[in-house]
Amino acid sequence: MTEKENNQITKQANTNSTRRAFLKNSGLTVGGIAIGATFGGLLGNLRGGEVQTEPTPPPVAEVANPNVALMFFTPDEYQTTNAAVERIFPEGENGPGAMELNAAIYIDHQLASQWGVNAKDYRLGPFYKPEPTQGEQIKLLRQDLFRLGLKRLDNYSNENYERQFLDLEAGEQDDVLAAFEEGKAGSISGVSTTEFFKLLRQLTLEGVYADPMYGGNKEMLGWEMRKYPGTRMGYINEIQKKDFVELEPNSLQSHMGHS
Repeated sequence: MTEKENNQITKQANTNSTRRAFLKNSGLTVGGIAIGATFGGLLGNLRGGEVQTEPTPPPVAEVANPNVALMFFTPDEYQTTNAAVERIFPEGENGPGAMELNAAIYIDHQLASQWGVNAKDYRLGPFYKPEPTQGEQIKLLRQDLFRLGLKRLDNYSNENYERQFLDLEAGEQDDVLAAFEEGKAGSISGVSTTEFFKLLRQLTLEGVYADPMYGGNKEMLGWEMRKYPGTRMGYINEIQKKDFVELEPNSLQSHMGHS
């Protein structure tokens, strides 16, 4: 064997050793089984051939609704509100309840807005007991009334059941809310609990049926239960048809593409 041939054999052996070390250290093999497309391509190159590999599809990311985020409530306040709205508008045969429809998120966003601090209301007094035809006349801001009302829910529940409102059975929660509605659960900084219940009920129903852009009425399921078509630019085509036309719900977001 000539010196040239001997050098060539030595060079080939060193190359194979280097390749084996690379495969071992890179973790591309387990028990002699190739893992992933990277090793497939590498093995094809080592053998002088081409290996066709199937491209790995990217993972499908779940699209989060940016509206579903707390802006006012603490997590505990949010959970208590969720429990309360579900008793006012519970899940039934016709569809989901206020909890699933994100009514508590709607309430959170309303209280965090200018409406929550009574920005457009006259606030200088004097404050009198309103007539039946008049609106509320209380000193508390809406967001303060609601926050203090949630605390009163827990205090009243502890006084009568020795548990927080969230931990009560459904029937017990109904009894607590009924006491609030009737004004029999004490007062909230001098304001009757009836005022808190009216605010809670009003916001719950709004959260169930308002446009989803405000945080509630998840996936327009509230409208779907009522067969309400949502917001549309017009009904000219439907009116001209002889047969009744049932329309799928449409949100304000659908108008974004219109000029």
